[in-house]
Amino acid sequence: MLKQHITKSRKQKAQSTVEYIILFAAIVAALIIFLRPGGIFSNAVGNTFQSGTNGMTDMANRLQTSRPASP
Repeated sequence: MLKQHITKSRKQKAQSTVEYIILFAAIVAALIIFLRPGGIFSNAVGNTFQSGTNGMTDMANRLQTSRPASP
């Protein structure tokens, strides 16, 4: 009886380990797909940063041209 319990417990642990390995592999694969250069996520982040940079540059140019000239 004890032997059956130990064997069952080891099988469950092995099954859990395999499930975690499969989950980890799936997450790594998704990260590789989305974070590679030219990937969907990479392009979206790049566009967001570019938009923010353009907005800051435009505002800096407006502030620079709106100042009165120093005497």
